[in-house]
Amino acid sequence: MATSTVENYLKQILLLSAGDDALVSMGDLAAALAVVPGTATTMVKSLASDGLVDHHLRHGVRLTAAGRRVALGVLRRHRLIETFLVEVLKMDWTEVHAEAELLEHAISDAVLDRLDALLGHPAADPHGDPIPTRLGKIDAQVYATLATCVVAQPLRIVRVTEQSGEFLQFAERNGLRPGARVRVAERDLAAGLITLKKTSGRTVALSLAAAGNILVAPAR
Repeated sequence: MATSTVENYLKQILLLSAGDDALVSMGDLAAALAVVPGTATTMVKSLASDGLVDHHLRHGVRLTAAGRRVALGVLRRHRLIETFLVEVLKMDWTEVHAEAELLEHAISDAVLDRLDALLGHPAADPHGDPIPTRLGKIDAQVYATLATCVVAQPLRIVRVTEQSGEFLQFAERNGLRPGARVRVAERDLAAGLITLKKTSGRTVALSLAAAGNILVAPAR
């Protein structure tokens, strides 16, 4: 049974690699876990000895098949727990990430399967993040962002990737949750700003950096 620290490292490597086989730098991993690089290197060496990662000195780290299975299992628990907290316990979607970080290490697979069935086997969590299946499959579809999409095209928000409380509260205030319909009315690259128009007619201004955290698909 992997410890919570092991699970945190493996999950973070999976997230930083964007789900593919890319090498993750030790600096990026240490920063994401809020530890010094030496601590991250020591832990990665231990994970490598257990066959969970491949460590390439001075280049980075990637998950092995075994490590990826563990990481996907942790991610599945995290995202199903977030969905349960929002859909069943009616918690605010801006507050559930920290709770799920704690609970993802404590819940058993048997209880998780019950939660999954209770929730109707959701494909995504409240932020739009895809939920891995019980067999470790995960939707890898690539979406445009509000910073890169076609201007004036009707769009549907599918995912909010920045999940700090501050950003999610901004998204909530401006109705930018997954499922919302919007279109980019104007994109000013010189000023670094975009203007959104919602179906209600309301306009919302946000920076290109913020827009890059909101994934969209053509509205149907």
